[in-house]
Amino acid sequence: MATSVTPPPLQGPTAKEKKYDRQLRLWAASGQMALEESHILLLNEGAGTVGVETLKNLVLPGVGNFTIVDDRLVEEKDLGVNFFLAEESLGRSRAEECCRYLQELNPEVRSNAIHQNISTFISTIDNIRKYTLILITAPTSLSTVKKVASYAWDASIPLLYIHSNGFYSQFSLQLPPEFPIVDTHPDPVSTQDLRLLNPWPELLDFMHTKSNNIKELSDHEHGHIPYLLVLLYFLDEWKAQNNGRYPENYKEKSAFRSMVGDGARKDNAEGGEENFDEAIGAVLKSLNPPSISSGLREVFEAEHCQNPTSESPNFWIIANALQAFHKAHKVLPLPGALPDMKAQSVDYIQLQNIYKSKARQDLADVTQRVRELEQKVNKSTVVDEKEIEAFCKGAAFVKLIKGSPLRIPDDPQLMDWSGRATYVLQELENEESLVTVYLALLAFDDYYERNPAALSVGELSNEAKEAEQRKLKWSMTQYTDKVIEELKKSSKVEVDTEAAQERLSNVIMELARGGLAELHNISALTGGMVAQEVIKVLTKQYVPIDNTCVFDGISSKTAVLRV
Repeated sequence: MATSVTPPPLQGPTAKEKKYDRQLRLWAASGQMALEESHILLLNEGAGTVGVETLKNLVLPGVGNFTIVDDRLVEEKDLGVNFFLAEESLGRSRAEECCRYLQELNPEVRSNAIHQNISTFISTIDNIRKYTLILITAPTSLSTVKKVASYAWDASIPLLYIHSNGFYSQFSLQLPPEFPIVDTHPDPVSTQDLRLLNPWPELLDFMHTKSNNIKELSDHEHGHIPYLLVLLYFLDEWKAQNNGRYPENYKEKSAFRSMVGDGARKDNAEGGEENFDEAIGAVLKSLNPPSISSGLREVFEAEHCQNPTSESPNFWIIANALQAFHKAHKVLPLPGALPDMKAQSVDYIQLQNIYKSKARQDLADVTQRVRELEQKVNKSTVVDEKEIEAFCKGAAFVKLIKGSPLRIPDDPQLMDWSGRATYVLQELENEESLVTVYLALLAFDDYYERNPAALSVGELSNEAKEAEQRKLKWSMTQYTDKVIEELKKSSKVEVDTEAAQERLSNVIMELARGGLAELHNISALTGGMVAQEVIKVLTKQYVPIDNTCVFDGISSKTAVLRV
């Protein structure tokens, strides 16, 4: 007598997976975990809107923890630019009020408010040791910025220094000296590793099965052989005619393409075969010997990869195992992805399974090497297999980014442009470049560093306000003129900067008019851009900016400058 068995209930997505479904499709569970394990420190000065807007865009996707350090009490002027304050916030700690309203967006995120002067807070450097990433908003004392940036550099903590002044905004990213990432989102075409010059037995067996008596196949069968197998078949013929060699240079590959083209049937109803056209089109990009990118080679040569320890981040443990795999097999792990092609469904599925099976074998090999290394160095935690898998799939796109210290305004004669002088001067020649905004904001910071009292003035009369604007404009013009003069001394390139200085004068005039004021829409937009870079840094899955982003709200233009 047959008995019915009730199938187990289907396991649906968890509440967290439903909540973060769209972003999990972007950076996967590993990226979300990195976000949730992060602790962001915001050193908030000035109007403080842009820093809070940045946190808003990190709280929503679920950053684990954030701390705001701010010694200001909420004033009426704050209510017009900061949407995370209310009338009942007046007279209260701005840090505490912003934390309270930000946390309403996502109760799973933990917040901390520290009502303390920033200089006092950082006087004990251990106060910032525990943070994953630091945000500083201008105008902050440059001595404070220098101290935090120096510590962050030594401790390998990423840092962003953010400006939002009137219609202009800017943020600069200081990454650690060595910052590894796995770009898990490259161009899909570039991720296709078909291994045609290093085929494995299962792939060759399938090729021989499908191409057996190829001349006797019907037009339908012949026209549906997957182009990968077509290439493998003719590669065998080429090797037989060329002493076992593959086509190596352009001339040989062109001859090989002709050989493939001659094998196509042209007397059929279609007058040709699409699969052979695909094969011919793939010759130049698919028949290249295996090699590793310069970025991955730099990772392999790094000291952290050569000599991992029990304290090494997972990245370096996997990198060491991957290097051992490459040394043993002369290739990187197979990603396992296949492009679309003309083929019968059953053949394409079987080909997919062959590639996926090989990718799983390669992953198992690397994973075993990771486990052996964990035991060898006595690592206390185990690297998650999904992290190893993501690394293997993106192995060709691993990069070791060399961070550069934050450029902080100083006496123009003392500033070291370290080879950037020519670049900045060439940008000045480009009338579309926003380098003028960057230079003007350097001067803006310098002015308020030398005139700290200007940061705390109350309401001014129109006459006093105009006097302050004239003083600021004159000071900024003097400073930028000196910077350009020093740039010309440092560069061997002759550049006419007269037109650039006129554009610079317009930017200075606008900054002097706006002073320390923030516009909420500019700060909100900038906060979104900064948060995007923060997520890139935290997940280590996307390439962050290098190294300064400038936004001009008057012309609605954005530019990334390598300064």
